[in-house]
Amino acid sequence: MFFPISGAHISPIYLVVAGFLIGILGGFFGVGGSFIAGPALRLVGLDWNFAVGTDLAHIVGKSVVAAKRHRALGNVDLKLGLIMALGTIAGAEVGAQAIQMLKRAGNVNLVVSVVSIVVYLSISAFMMWESRKTLMSRKGRSQRGAVKGAKSKRDHSAFGPVTRAIQRLKIWPMIALPASGIRALSLWMVVLVAFVGGVFSGFLGGGAGYIRMPSMVYVLGIPTHLAVGTDLFEVVISASYGTFTHAVKGNVDILIALVMNIGAAVGAQIGAISTQYFAGPKIRLAFVPLPLIGAAIVIYTLFTGHKL
Repeated sequence: MFFPISGAHISPIYLVVAGFLIGILGGFFGVGGSFIAGPALRLVGLDWNFAVGTDLAHIVGKSVVAAKRHRALGNVDLKLGLIMALGTIAGAEVGAQAIQMLKRAGNVNLVVSVVSIVVYLSISAFMMWESRKTLMSRKGRSQRGAVKGAKSKRDHSAFGPVTRAIQRLKIWPMIALPASGIRALSLWMVVLVAFVGGVFSGFLGGGAGYIRMPSMVYVLGIPTHLAVGTDLFEVVISASYGTFTHAVKGNVDILIALVMNIGAAVGAQIGAISTQYFAGPKIRLAFVPLPLIGAAIVIYTLFTGHKL
């Protein structure tokens, strides 16, 4: 099938299946799935600027479905999500401007490929270390039972001492996040996490949940289930802005995004419901292979120049 906006020929079956699988991952892990979607679009010949912008567009529809389901499960902190949306939007504009600079320089594909490989591998390595260490600890073992929705707000992490030190920082203004079980936290820490995630969102595509969801757990101390649902809620807002700013810059093929959302809307429901049956450390451990898959696809396209 020919998509005139990007000038690409892509099988619609490939896009629907990719959207379905990415939807499951997004609903389960609270991420847009751009670490898979971006490389998957690149694999079929889209330039990185189109892969980034189109991925953002497809994420909006999928995240609405998944966030609604997580809200019903009690896994969304609305206050936290709204605050983070502001920081993410600012960061997304910075990332999108960086893409424009690379387009003008003519090396957008090389630079984005290298950055994405480094980011994906780093995230997987850290989460592998933390989640395995947590599960092997006494507290980790106590959390391996099934978790029904957000009823189990307690969560454990081997990174806990660092998280608690960050929470003790008294940088005014301080905010309370009762839905997440946090009595006091510096507003600037929340905004910083959101801004960094936004930069990666605008630069690498998607909602940057692969940065923000782990950061919410390890830096802010948000329970994993709430981090998953809240990130999806926040992505609806920030990815909408990201889609707009990339569309203005000519980086969005809306037809590709719509075809992907046919599968993504179904997959997101399945992924969101599945989180009820896994404890936080297990969700984080299961997340580890996904950025590795994205990195492998990028490495393949970077060094071979092949596409499907």
